[in-house]
Amino acid sequence: MIKKEMIAMLLAGGQGSRLGVLTSKVAKPAVAFGGKYRIIDFPLSNCINSGVDTVGVLTQYQPLRLNAHIGIGIPWDLDRNIGGVTVLPPYEKNGNSEWYTGTANAIYQNLDYMEAYNPEYVLILSGDHIYKMDYEVMLDFHKANNADVTIATMPVPYEEASRFGIMLTDDENKIVDFQEKPEHPKGNLASMGIYIFSWKVLKEALIKKSDQSNCDFGKHIIPYCHSQGNRLFAYEYNGYWKDVGTLSSYWEANMELINIIPVFNLYEEFWRIYTKSDALPPQYISEYARVDRSIIGEGSDIYGEVYNSVIGVGVTIGEGVVVRDSIIMKDTVIGNGSRINRAIIAENVNIGENVEIGIGDEAPSKLDSKVYNGGLATIGEYSVIPSNVKIGKNTAISGTTNPGDYPNGVLGSGEYIIKAGDVG
Repeated sequence: MIKKEMIAMLLAGGQGSRLGVLTSKVAKPAVAFGGKYRIIDFPLSNCINSGVDTVGVLTQYQPLRLNAHIGIGIPWDLDRNIGGVTVLPPYEKNGNSEWYTGTANAIYQNLDYMEAYNPEYVLILSGDHIYKMDYEVMLDFHKANNADVTIATMPVPYEEASRFGIMLTDDENKIVDFQEKPEHPKGNLASMGIYIFSWKVLKEALIKKSDQSNCDFGKHIIPYCHSQGNRLFAYEYNGYWKDVGTLSSYWEANMELINIIPVFNLYEEFWRIYTKSDALPPQYISEYARVDRSIIGEGSDIYGEVYNSVIGVGVTIGEGVVVRDSIIMKDTVIGNGSRINRAIIAENVNIGENVEIGIGDEAPSKLDSKVYNGGLATIGEYSVIPSNVKIGKNTAISGTTNPGDYPNGVLGSGEYIIKAGDVG
């Protein structure tokens, strides 16, 4: 029988509804990041850099791009005869087809996959965080404390603590109490959604709690393990970690990459971030173009000006274009004379000539002010923006639009255009 010391289960099925039109056709872990990467590249690269060579990727919502990106795992050296990377979508069992409901339910439905490797430990990861972590160091901590469950934690500002599971620990880092998204937090040590379980403990808890609807680690499995007297420990992490679950945090994390000395360095030789990349020619920057403090992806053609922005691969920026403080993803084309300010523009978007994006004063979004805020203009993939229109802040556009969609040629701040078949 195969025996692996530790295998990883990577939860990558989330819709990422707080990313609005960016995830209307693609799972959040497959969203582009930092020009040439996708969000899921970070936990996958962490696995191989930490010596974890068996990873199950649990997919559900809009998995096509994710599946194509992962393939058989070659970029991460995860194409193995034994182990490697396996994509685990929900499947039909004995005539009843079940979607994954909750994070723990997704893991429970793959007990057979885990059993096949007879692991001593199981590492549970989220597919939508940007960070570098050596899981081997966390495993050493787990073993040293003779722990049943180790939860990666980090201190967060008290005013943000109610968004997280909060751990209360003693002097030995043992968890004595915890609160799941508390209204009045007793502490500020937040769970990062990264867990190491001793396999027997995880298996028993999943079987016991499997009948819970929307069975979840924070709400059901961790409290159950605690109630059984299992040894729970908090592993405190102090490096860079970003939950890019909102448009503002996604935008900020990309912008942090272009600092002269970035907080998060993508280019460290000893901890590389791997991705599936196409063979592309180098960037072309015309003699009349200006580029300052920006990342420019391979295969992009720049004829205009780009400041403080992250430009993906294969992007065309026309003559007279000025792009500031923006993220522009793969294969998007921006027509001559356009001006883009504080925008997130998804893949394969076509923007006409003399378009102005990010104009005027802010106004709250009429579509969803919890999603569209921070003064950003967001345009979903494969959208088309006609020439000579102006688009305000906190706006959302998805689909092929035409001049008639813009009253007097303007989409004011807080307004949106979502074409039939597209979701906001």
